[in-house]
Amino acid sequence: MIRKWILAGLMVWVPLGATLLVIRFIYNLLDSSFLLPPSWRFPGSGVLLTAAVLLGTGVVAANYRGGQFLAWAERLLNHIPLIRSLYGGTKKLAETLFSENSSAFRKVVLIEWPRKGLWSVGFQAGEPLHEVREKTGQEMVTVFIPTTPNPTSGFIMQANRDEVVILDMSVEEGMRYIISLGVVTPGQPASMPLPPASATVK
Repeated sequence: MIRKWILAGLMVWVPLGATLLVIRFIYNLLDSSFLLPPSWRFPGSGVLLTAAVLLGTGVVAANYRGGQFLAWAERLLNHIPLIRSLYGGTKKLAETLFSENSSAFRKVVLIEWPRKGLWSVGFQAGEPLHEVREKTGQEMVTVFIPTTPNPTSGFIMQANRDEVVILDMSVEEGMRYIISLGVVTPGQPASMPLPPASATVK
């Protein structure tokens, strides 16, 4: 009975503690993003200032003259060799992730990987490489297979469209499934059979 109570307590505190640690890490990161004089600092000052800077930058970027200034600044950065590569890559990534019209990470998929008979849950990451499509003569899909329990690392692969199966779960459910080491099954019984091969990406 004591063991049962301890396990029940762990099931409550482990996810809660992990969530609080992540929130604390993000809070400390944002709160220390600006080096303010000690007399100006108070708890949460960095968070408020970061939010104000993000909001102000968004207002400037949405303005016509502000957009022109940012375009000029980008052209300036694009003339600096090392900065050009770094800024260009991160800008493309931000546009892909935060654009409302982006197709990146909008679908959870299933592919037969790392070998036949084993299936991995992943995410449709974006548009396939045109060069890969031209040289293979096949319709490909860019798939990101995250590692567990840390989904920030993983594998990028070009998979044949006919071999990619779309799952009905949301991206949030798929991410929760991966982070939980497959323990949290999103809205379906654990014994549910694999989707049929005909349920491929459209």
